[in-house]
Amino acid sequence: MARDLTRIGERARQEAETRFTSIYHYVTDLEHLRACYAALPADRAAGVDGVGKEEYGHNLEEKLTELSAQLGRLGYRPQPVRRVYIQKPGTNKQRPLGIPSFADKLVQLALVRVLEQIYEADFIESSYGYRPERTQHQALDQLGRTIQQLPVNFIVEADIKGFYDHVNQEWLMKFLERRIGDERVLRLIVRLLKSGIMEDGLVQASDEGVPQGGNLSPLLSNVYLHYTLDLWFERQFKPTCRGAAHYFRYADDFLACFQYRRMPKGSLRKWENDWDSFIWNWKQQRRDCWSSEGSLKNGLSDVERSRRRSTSSASRITADTHATATSK
Repeated sequence: MARDLTRIGERARQEAETRFTSIYHYVTDLEHLRACYAALPADRAAGVDGVGKEEYGHNLEEKLTELSAQLGRLGYRPQPVRRVYIQKPGTNKQRPLGIPSFADKLVQLALVRVLEQIYEADFIESSYGYRPERTQHQALDQLGRTIQQLPVNFIVEADIKGFYDHVNQEWLMKFLERRIGDERVLRLIVRLLKSGIMEDGLVQASDEGVPQGGNLSPLLSNVYLHYTLDLWFERQFKPTCRGAAHYFRYADDFLACFQYRRMPKGSLRKWENDWDSFIWNWKQQRRDCWSSEGSLKNGLSDVERSRRRSTSSASRITADTHATATSK
């Protein structure tokens, strides 16, 4: 199974435009589910059913066989995630988490291990968060070398406010369809996204966002930001900059390093205003930038417009655009 998954990654790297139309059997494979069970930690919080790894492990083969069969006949129904709150470090604010049931964690990990093979071939070097063999320490190390060794005089720090709770699910699925042509995989992802959120005994609809706390949300958020932010900066915005420009993203936080301001006055604030103007234009146009084959009609210019629309749905980027002059 591991070798078969590696072949998916090799094909994804060699065929950048290929849509994978037959990968669902990897998710349902019994051996694959066993490996995912073994990889899940035993000390994590339980979901709405209160079942942890140890309890799920009783009669494990029977449960995994039934889970594989349910997935195979498209009869699997995820449970609502359990809403909990944790303290944000250094603030009085709380961060909402969504804790899936153990079976859902298992299914999510099985999905992630397949989809990672495809998207690791697509993600760009400046993306560091929640990726295999990539850490925040590597991001900081590369950032330090960039500042020290390259012509960097201004740094913009930005944060995507409320990103995980407000991801536009419709656009997320469009982005996934760019590479995933297996309708069974897409249907399973939709079910996981729409499973609902249980808080104080009540189940709420989950029509937007990718709740933090599951195995799948980091990958989905990276896919979303790959199309709406990473490619936009590297291929659309960076060529318009005067002098050098560098970009580093970890999850929903990023830094941009510049040699010069774009304009003599107010250039960094203008960057944020550019986003606002595109949001407005996209609201007025309301046109779909996807062709019947699931690819973009006009390349990155339309990715740019989709990014404007997605940020308008409460995932807009709130850039704390304080420029910091760096000493060489």
